[in-house]
Amino acid sequence: MANAATAKAGNEMRSVSDLEADIKLLRADIEKLTEQLQRTGEHGIGAARRAASQGAEQLRAKGEETVESLRQNARDIEAQITENVREKPISSLAIAAGVGFLFALIARR
Repeated sequence: MANAATAKAGNEMRSVSDLEADIKLLRADIEKLTEQLQRTGEHGIGAARRAASQGAEQLRAKGEETVESLRQNARDIEAQITENVREKPISSLAIAAGVGFLFALIARR
């Protein structure tokens, strides 16, 4: 009976030490996972920043292209108007007077 009690106590001690060892391993694994998650999160944030920066750069470039295109269209329209005024100065003056008169009527109301 004494041997059985001693064996049982030995098994319990082994079980406690096994549990302690398992707990230490679990803690180490949790620490490694935490570090890996932090690195993954930092990598994800960096990738998101790069993607946002590239997207902003593309939008800026496209905006500049659009503005330049609008400027060129405005120059073309100005050139056409100037050419029409030079070809038909009296008609252009009459149209300008008529438009001014209409604006004056609208502004009075």
